[in-house]
Amino acid sequence: MEEVTRKFKKSVLIRQRKEQAKAQADGASTAKLMNCPTSPRKMRLVADLIRGEKVERALYILKYSEKAAAARLEKLLLSAINNWEQKNPDESVEESQLYIKEIRVDGGRMLKRLRPAAQGRGNIIRKRSNHVTLVIDSLKNKDN
Repeated sequence: MEEVTRKFKKSVLIRQRKEQAKAQADGASTAKLMNCPTSPRKMRLVADLIRGEKVERALYILKYSEKAAAARLEKLLLSAINNWEQKNPDESVEESQLYIKEIRVDGGRMLKRLRPAAQGRGNIIRKRSNHVTLVIDSLKNKDN
């Protein structure tokens, strides 16, 4: 764990800890997808479709979307729902009116490759990846 924390600035770590504490205090549940081999731009197109939606509607949108990123986000959303169930064992998913509180797509690791080009040159190909953070919460808890 210490090796991973050295790679980030201290301010970034503090911000991440505050976000996690805030999410856990609210009763919200998070799920993260790290180093997904899709460009962040393509993933954001699908993430924008489900931002702020109720969980049931978001699952329908992702299931019937033809984008490749939709299948990965659907799996992530199901993981977030399971995390919420583990956190709140006495409540049911249908009655709690879960919604997507936050979905964030950040750039991840970039693989760099060389492709031969004209006159002996080489062009750099950047194979991008992304990190997705998904937070779901209950509308029932928000009203109280």
